[in-house]
Amino acid sequence: MLHLAAVQQNFAWLVDLPEDTVVKKSNNMELYFEIDDFDEFLKKLKGYSGIKYVHPPKKHEWQQRVVRIYDPDYHIIEIGESMAVIAKRYLNDGYSVEETAEIIQHPVEFVEMVKSL
Repeated sequence: MLHLAAVQQNFAWLVDLPEDTVVKKSNNMELYFEIDDFDEFLKKLKGYSGIKYVHPPKKHEWQQRVVRIYDPDYHIIEIGESMAVIAKRYLNDGYSVEETAEIIQHPVEFVEMVKSL
């Protein structure tokens, strides 16, 4: 399930690319999506030949797993695990709302909202 889409600029630091390699062409912006089942998405992605990766799947310090790929025009597309899914995972593992908020670097209010769903 798709939850969120965003356009992000000035992100070389986030994708671990040297700033001078991000040229002022079609690959200087990113389209971002969040999904519920990251592992299933990766399985589907492997089924397509010719996918050009910006980087392989990785996990950020806020515990979100992401992968970035290029579209045919070399726009960067980021697909990340839903932060709500991550919060639920920690809550289900017995972490408190406050502990979960600290681990995933999101506000307590966000985690409380997720918990109430």
